[in-house]
Amino acid sequence: MTKASLAGQRVLVTGAAGFIGMHMASALLDVGAEVTGTDNFDPYYDVGLKEARVGTLAGRTGFMFARVDLADAGATAQLFGDGNFDSVVHLAAQPGVRYSLVNPGAYVRNNVVAFGHVLEACRHAHIAHLVYASSSSVYGANHTLPFSEDQSVDHPLSLYAATKKANELMAYTYSHLYGLPSTGLRFFTVYGPWGRPDQAPMLFAKAILAGDPIVVFNHGRMQRDFTYVADIVEGVLHVLSQPPTVSGHSGDAPYAIYNIGNHEPVPLETFIATLEQLLGRMAVRDYRPLQAGDLVATYAAIDRLHAATGFAPHTPLDVGLARFVEWYRGFYC
Repeated sequence: MTKASLAGQRVLVTGAAGFIGMHMASALLDVGAEVTGTDNFDPYYDVGLKEARVGTLAGRTGFMFARVDLADAGATAQLFGDGNFDSVVHLAAQPGVRYSLVNPGAYVRNNVVAFGHVLEACRHAHIAHLVYASSSSVYGANHTLPFSEDQSVDHPLSLYAATKKANELMAYTYSHLYGLPSTGLRFFTVYGPWGRPDQAPMLFAKAILAGDPIVVFNHGRMQRDFTYVADIVEGVLHVLSQPPTVSGHSGDAPYAIYNIGNHEPVPLETFIATLEQLLGRMAVRDYRPLQAGDLVATYAAIDRLHAATGFAPHTPLDVGLARFVEWYRGFYC
């Protein structure tokens, strides 16, 4: 199957008011899918930004939107009962490593309880393929780079990471017991236009333009596999069109896990310098120790993704950041 096979498919995109969710819904509409987007507009960050994202989708042919809290079992069941979906892209979640240190309950509710309701709904609706967002954070205390799907992920460093590992385990169980085809995607540091205000590109751009200090953890000695959002979406489209089978890596269930990253770790100082150049201003750095729960470096092995789909992320950081800065200036300045 190819992306073209998604034309005419009825796809549910959860978290459609989110950063990746908005881009995902738009890309699915571009290939001719019928998309139902859903979100609960959690006030973790600016709801106005979320509403503006949905505004870019409103009125497009084939798009419908429903405001649903997936942690409500009845509402989730009704959503699936009314939707008659072929497949699901589950991106709704409580994001952020650092916030999980101060509000762990939000992660249990929105990442574990809600995902359980989605799995149950997929099971009863006989969904042909569930694709859901995991995270590079699951690699936790691993020190061998690049991170490979064959590595153990039993030592998460944050509750956020633990909930994403829990999602992978829950999805495997449903694939094994009920034959639900499911694919987990470990996203690596996604950035781009319409990004989240709690992520480094938005935090840094706002501070640099205002002349305020930027907080740089671990005294700048960090590396991230920055992955442009369009590459993430392209990868999801390829994966969505190829449901896993029992002959895949899991062996006894239609279940798969893939990394999606730019497979190029970038020093944090290089990221900041690139952003400074694009903004035309220098940053005032406030160096601090490593934050609890943070990984020092991330780096994705993508051999498994490429072997399965023929796709590999490829957008250079300077190109992706230039597109982000162009959007940021147009939206905020």
